[in-house]
Amino acid sequence: MGRERQNIYGRKKNVNYVVLDLEWNQPDKSELVNPDLPFEIVEVGAILLNEDRQVIGEFTQIVKPVVYSEMNRITGKLIQLHTKELKYGKSFTETMKDFFEWCGENYIFCTWGTQDLTELQRNMKYHGMPPLATRPFPYLDVQKLFSIAFEEERKVRRSLEYAVDYLHIEQDIPFHRAFSDAYYTAKVMGEIKEVSVFENYSYDVFHVPTRREDEVNVLFHDYAKYISREFEDKTAAMQDREVISTRCYLCKKNLRKKIRWFAANPKHFYSISVCDKHGLMKGKIRLKKSENGIYVVKTQKFISQEEADEIIAKRDHIRELRREKRKAGTGNKK
Repeated sequence: MGRERQNIYGRKKNVNYVVLDLEWNQPDKSELVNPDLPFEIVEVGAILLNEDRQVIGEFTQIVKPVVYSEMNRITGKLIQLHTKELKYGKSFTETMKDFFEWCGENYIFCTWGTQDLTELQRNMKYHGMPPLATRPFPYLDVQKLFSIAFEEERKVRRSLEYAVDYLHIEQDIPFHRAFSDAYYTAKVMGEIKEVSVFENYSYDVFHVPTRREDEVNVLFHDYAKYISREFEDKTAAMQDREVISTRCYLCKKNLRKKIRWFAANPKHFYSISVCDKHGLMKGKIRLKKSENGIYVVKTQKFISQEEADEIIAKRDHIRELRREKRKAGTGNKK
């Protein structure tokens, strides 16, 4: 597969922003889906911004499909792209060669949501191209940044059209084509005036770490994130010392657990630890599927006593439900 593209990791200074949007196609009938390529990219659009978020380049290209040659009826109507237009597109590999040359030497991807980079890498893998990365890499999810900058609840996710309307951005080209959606995403970025918002990186995990040295440990403004290597199953993951550790991300000391890790559901675990210097720290573990097993995303954040009480109440409620379930099971056996 060759070496990964190191420049996607971006230096802290003089980094450009590649604002990317993709359109993809799929068959009308589910039984015709190729499991190795459920969505085939048919259009690439991008805006290149400098570190001051000024436009310094544009990229747009229709891609000639090789798996799904007929445009999906619903998708075609939505994005106004028709089968006859696809015949005049460039091949995917040729498009990607042009695109990465256009991106330059030091950049970070910016997308609206999380799916574009997944599908980009899935298409690259299908066509036998060198991987975009061999481990998780940072990018900016502008949909998330919009929520951080303008919403009271930062976990809310809005459509691109909503954001453009909210910010009173002039709608001078139609939505739902790759270039136009990249264009509007770049416009939204330009309306985010607080520079610190752009420190809220997301991490693409299309390629899960395979070695401990490739695991991700990153400190944000008010929390820490850890992305583990791949494990065979949940048991192996939850027995790993690094996964279940509760270390203060400010003073680096191992902390005493006030509430040990407990399962809120099969995929989510919580804990509360105590740092004598910084207070109560919430730990959250999310188990995520990978190609050959699972991996862990762990976040740790300092919280108030009120927030800690809510987690304790959640644990106690789960315990009570389990007791009632066991009691009901015992009663049925009599």
